[in-house]
Amino acid sequence: MANFSELDRYLFGQATHYEIYRKLGAHFTDQYGIRGVCFDVWAPNAARIWVIGSFNGWDETADEMTRLEPDTMGIFELFIPGIEEGALYKYLIETKDGKRFYKADPYANYAELRPGTASAVTDIEHFKWTDEKWMEERAKTKDIYAKPMAIYEVHPGSWMRHPGREDDGFYSYRDLVKYLIPYVKEMGYTHIELMGISEYPFDGSWGYQVTGYYAPTSRYGTPQDFAYFINECHKHKISVILDWVPAHFPKDAHGLAEFDGTCLYEYADPRKGEHPDWGTKIFDYGKNEVKNFLIGSALMWIEHYHIDGLRVDAVASMLYLDYGKQPGQWVPNKYGDNKNLEAVEFFKHVNTLILGRNPGAVMIAEESTAWPKVTGRVEDDGLNFSYKWNMGWMHDFLDYMKLDPYFRKDNHHKMTFAMSYNESEKYILVLSHDEVVHLKCSMINKMPGEMEDKFKNLMVGYAFMMGHPGKKLLFMGQEFAQLQEWSEARELDWYLLENPDHKHMQNWVKKLLHIYQKNPALYELDSSWGGFEWINANDAERSIFSFIRKSKDGKNNLLFVCNFTPVERSDYRVGVPKHKTYKLILNSDDAEFGGSGKERPVNYKSVSQECDGRPYSFAYPLPGFGVAVFRY
Repeated sequence: MANFSELDRYLFGQATHYEIYRKLGAHFTDQYGIRGVCFDVWAPNAARIWVIGSFNGWDETADEMTRLEPDTMGIFELFIPGIEEGALYKYLIETKDGKRFYKADPYANYAELRPGTASAVTDIEHFKWTDEKWMEERAKTKDIYAKPMAIYEVHPGSWMRHPGREDDGFYSYRDLVKYLIPYVKEMGYTHIELMGISEYPFDGSWGYQVTGYYAPTSRYGTPQDFAYFINECHKHKISVILDWVPAHFPKDAHGLAEFDGTCLYEYADPRKGEHPDWGTKIFDYGKNEVKNFLIGSALMWIEHYHIDGLRVDAVASMLYLDYGKQPGQWVPNKYGDNKNLEAVEFFKHVNTLILGRNPGAVMIAEESTAWPKVTGRVEDDGLNFSYKWNMGWMHDFLDYMKLDPYFRKDNHHKMTFAMSYNESEKYILVLSHDEVVHLKCSMINKMPGEMEDKFKNLMVGYAFMMGHPGKKLLFMGQEFAQLQEWSEARELDWYLLENPDHKHMQNWVKKLLHIYQKNPALYELDSSWGGFEWINANDAERSIFSFIRKSKDGKNNLLFVCNFTPVERSDYRVGVPKHKTYKLILNSDDAEFGGSGKERPVNYKSVSQECDGRPYSFAYPLPGFGVAVFRY
């Protein structure tokens, strides 16, 4: 009896087989009372296929697969008894013109450690999850936007490493449970975003040139180890987001490129099917089986591995047919323009499906253009992502922060402009890995001035970011002012925390994150003007910004005052909307953050003195590069 049934073939052909990962690939099963593995692969243009592996001495003739009827679907299947967990295998594919080549299994759940390229047999079904309460609570989430989201972006292979080992020294998934989870919890992050989890051959791609869309990378352990890591994150109330790359795939010989001797997963026309800049292939989003391959991958991560969200990489490269291409290198759509209509429909489908089946999960777009309604509803012709990275805010913010404070007054608008379009999408403010590589400098070394001033600049910048509407993402190492640019080939410079300046920075970010989590005013109304009010957006001459973040119930609102010059304002008067007492909850001049430690009053009572267009105000001694946050 065939493992891949007539119903499976129908659903796969319609791009609606939402558990395709349980059918294609290699799966333990019993046939006629015999334990073994059933192999199924989609290769419609192949003439013959053999399964070769460690279990048959890589014999190219021992185990030929059968093409299932009707043969137009192109599913090949074979049951082999006696195969053990961890056995390595590949497919030997023979084309109709007699060419032969080896391929890894596109649907493999595990892979040989690189530089090996074989797939590995594993049973992913029997991990004992204990996060039922987490999953139930996630499913009950009524409004994802009213919850805090402070993301720690992590490359697992370079966060921390074992010293003095002959191998790479990578922390395993289980090591990360022991070290990463407590660190994230202590710092106050709510989410971990993992780079480079889907299996990939080249370390230098950081996991963005994927060959195993259904396999957690073997660099850090087994699929069961990975499931354990997710389970433990949920135990400690930490959400997990994975980077997911449906935009393109590499040309490695064992991968998806020309899988059955033809352009099976990619567009056949190289003007549509290749990224000239990246040297990679582009998925054919018009082919149902390819769409099902990608949809099945996304669903597997979220439904089988309990992942809480996917951050979709390089969305713009999918939406635009001419992305990174010169005239003559691309083909217009049927309307004569540059929109990839098939990719647009793919996003609408996959986002609606995933969010509909998994309430509380999130889909995040890294979309670097002004494509409209990325987070809009499908019925409004939106793409239906949950969030979009705010690249515009990031560029303006960094442009401003790099400036000598003397010149900031002429660029004041760069820090206020993002509020003019804040309601257009559901945004995440990001300072990601992309900003600390390729000679862009680490975050601390982007700052102007001597080293002391660099730290003060970055501290006020982080405070402004934490107060600004939008969820938050910070790449690992920037929380303690890593000096070097990030490299996937080494761990972060943790020894820097022996230096008081770096420890003070870590203390500052930790304090900001805990204030963020504990104050709904900072996250409940991120995309609504009802949650934000400028007190003074126009104090360009002094480069000071003051604003209020408001909660839904109007209680425990927060007032931010941020000074972006080294000039002390000993009697800075700030206008306030209500005649109340304003409690100082964060002062950058405290000793734990490297400040003077000078004692200041905690409570500041407003007086009937007009300022900043408000009837009341109070004065505060604002240090150079100073930050003060008040609750009222």
